Amino acid sequence: MCMGFGCNAAGIVGCRIIDSPRERLIAMITNNFVPCNGRFPTMIAIITMFFIGGATGSFSTVLSAGILSGIILLGIFMTLVISKILSVTILKGIPSSFTLELPPYRRPQIGKVIVRSIFDRTLFVLGRAAVVAAPAGLIIWLMANITVGDMTLLTRCSGFLDPFARVIGLDGVILLAFILGFPANEIVVPIMIMAYLSEGSIREINDLSILRDLLIAHGWTWVTAVSTLLFSLMHWPCSTTCLTIRKETGSIKWTLLSWLVPTVTGVIVCFLFTTAARAFL
Repeated sequence: MCMGFGCNAAGIVGCRIIDSPRERLIAMITNNFVPCNGRFPTMIAIITMFFIGGATGSFSTVLSAGILSGIILLGIFMTLVISKILSVTILKGIPSSFTLELPPYRRPQIGKVIVRSIFDRTLFVLGRAAVVAAPAGLIIWLMANITVGDMTLLTRCSGFLDPFARVIGLDGVILLAFILGFPANEIVVPIMIMAYLSEGSIREINDLSILRDLLIAHGWTWVTAVSTLLFSLMHWPCSTTCLTIRKETGSIKWTLLSWLVPTVTGVIVCFLFTTAARAFL
């Protein structure tokens, strides 16, 4: 779980230390509930734009950190809840004990540690990211530049998704951005900007006040912001994580389940929140 804060794919690789195959699978399936570095910028930007308001100075920093910490705690809570559900349903079994064996203390070999970390983790993750990132980038560019009738494919797809997205507190553009952001969570917000501005290439807006005005102009409310935060926390793993799960489990079935569990959970949580917000607020 702790490794997942840096990268969920690295967290999946870290599950190798769990001896029990059953408990290793539970850890893999629930690892995505911990937000990775790719999701933190999106969460922090939304918190800053919609929930910090006019707060300035150290108070805004503390408030932002408090809200983000609450979201992280929610992710940990969901990890424990879904783990419990899995352990009494499809992955029932006898809990195993955890034995930590302390090896003999030796002088650290700094060079060996660095080299093994690069080859075993960094290059492993980057290589799998490149396999999907390049074709996905081409697909995004084609959707933004191919016109059918008087609209681009990007606009038509977001319009098709819009009715379902509204039910869970999002809109078609947000949901499509998450779908197209499957290769890397970092590009979700740039894809939203590209779709809202109807541009043919991915673009970033560094001024959060300008970005906030753009989102509000396209119908964003605090309900949309919270739903986006929740869906960012609980939705399908990125492509690199999915490929890593496939590699570690050797099974397409468990890879699909690892994709399905957080996705269904995110949809249900967003639906419940949106329904309650519209009914009582």
